[in-house]
Amino acid sequence: MRHRGAGQGRAEQGRAGQGTAEQGRAPRCALGSGRTLRSPPGRNDRADGAGRCVEEGEEEEEETGRGLRVHVVANRALRNNSRMTLQEESAEAGSGMSQKQLKEAFVSHLNGTNLLELSAGTPLAPLCVLCRGLLLVLYCQRYGSTFRSGPAALLLDVAVLVSPLLLSCTVLPHALLVAPAVLAALCAGIYVTIHRQRQRDSTVPLRQIVRSFQNTRLDPGCIPAITVFRVYVNVLTCISILAVDFPQFPRRYAKAETYGTGIMDLGVGAFIFSNALVCPEVRQEAAGTRPRFSSLAKQLFAIWPLVVLGFGRLVSVKSIGYHEHVSEYGVHWNFFFTLALVRLVASLLLAVFPINKSWIVAVTVAVLYQLTLNVTSLKTFILHGSNGEDTRTGFLNANREGLLSIFGYLAIYMASVQVGLYVLKRRDSVKDWMGAACLLLLAALVLFVFLHISQTHTDPVSRRMANLSYCLWVIASCLTFFVSFVVVDLVLLFTKLLVKGSAVPSCWRAVKAPGSKEQQAEAVHVCLIAAINKNQLLFFLLANVMTGVVNITIDTIHSRAALTLCILHLYMFLNCFIMYILHTKNIVLKFW
Repeated sequence: MRHRGAGQGRAEQGRAGQGTAEQGRAPRCALGSGRTLRSPPGRNDRADGAGRCVEEGEEEEEETGRGLRVHVVANRALRNNSRMTLQEESAEAGSGMSQKQLKEAFVSHLNGTNLLELSAGTPLAPLCVLCRGLLLVLYCQRYGSTFRSGPAALLLDVAVLVSPLLLSCTVLPHALLVAPAVLAALCAGIYVTIHRQRQRDSTVPLRQIVRSFQNTRLDPGCIPAITVFRVYVNVLTCISILAVDFPQFPRRYAKAETYGTGIMDLGVGAFIFSNALVCPEVRQEAAGTRPRFSSLAKQLFAIWPLVVLGFGRLVSVKSIGYHEHVSEYGVHWNFFFTLALVRLVASLLLAVFPINKSWIVAVTVAVLYQLTLNVTSLKTFILHGSNGEDTRTGFLNANREGLLSIFGYLAIYMASVQVGLYVLKRRDSVKDWMGAACLLLLAALVLFVFLHISQTHTDPVSRRMANLSYCLWVIASCLTFFVSFVVVDLVLLFTKLLVKGSAVPSCWRAVKAPGSKEQQAEAVHVCLIAAINKNQLLFFLLANVMTGVVNITIDTIHSRAALTLCILHLYMFLNCFIMYILHTKNIVLKFW
């Protein structure tokens, strides 16, 4: 990090003085970015005469200097990818920095990336699923049987379903716009190969197959896109929570400090969305059996593991001095508490209001919360505390981000309940699902338009506050992601019609007639997606534990690319392997 001269520092101080009292606590420099970042207009930065990059709200000059040295050390480590130890780096900066402080600085004061980059990367995971499915159909076409080998199937799934995502957010971050195009070209090549082989082996015209595909009957009780969507939200989250601690993970993909859109910002909201999509209220409504308060009783029983996990994380983090980003949720709060409380409050609301009007509740909560942020001093309180100096005295001050962002997450949850009701409506034909996919995509486009309006006239996206813009962004992005998986399922279904006897796990199966399932040889290899889906909470918990172990035992900040890839691949493979073993033994570790 280069130090600016005194004249330049004073000039930037003057420009900073133009802000209002509502700015997030974003610094004038971003860790590892090497450039000045401008957050929405806000409070004046307190900078020294040398124009150093410092955080707002520091009460003592000594604290200001210490904060500067944190960023100097972390930024130098990122830029040089040095093999020097943390102690040597700290001594060089004259600060005596601990590893905990250095890692906290490494993930702090970031501003995210742009919506275009995130949207361009959305098709990557669906294309991985499509590529795996086409490879299995091609194997069946070549060898006349389905792919059944267990260990080989696990390796195939990890290599095709997981590795491309891992690579795209570490050593190939600049290829995020290119990777989907490359995968799409690969899928097109595989499909052309299948089609040419079919032309040699079959005399059935393609037009007839297309007509047959449009009239294909589907199992209405099975919607693979929901399962795949939920699993991939979990997988992407698990990759990110460890990868973010390595220098190869682009800082723009990490969680933004106050305003901004990073991949990890989206992951938090997507987790809420995926939970609401199949919540007890939605499933009971789809089945036509919904006693008014039965879902509330189920939620009370179902959230206790989340509360236990929340307290477990709190105790473990505090007891071992593990690094934590306080401005994410607060001093004592964490995402497990947020998810548990959101599910409980949502069940209370759904017991009072009609479930098919949940979108009205979502809009009401999101709009009223945003109005409160704009009209009152609530925004200032969330960003700067009750005294304007980022105090953490008292439970509410200490955990203000986690407690007050619940209103935004609640709005996302209620809107997702409405999406779940629509998705779980009975549809048993390809035409029905084509129409549903088009409608969901149209809804996503409308929400993106509202997002633009919201960012222009209210606030930019802020996960820290979970404001209206954040809610719109999460729901629109999740709808687009889900529709992508629906389209992939339809493409794979059509491809299976080209090759008789072919089978793809976690994909739609055609049925002979309404109500009668086709007897198929679809006892295909154990699918990684199905394995993770069976123990999703355990998968997420194991990922959190492994992340902690890696951070305690390894100097992640100074890891070279080769070591980073080895650690991340081993971490994901071990987690997937455990899920695979449990699935083969038909073990579900869910006792609530």
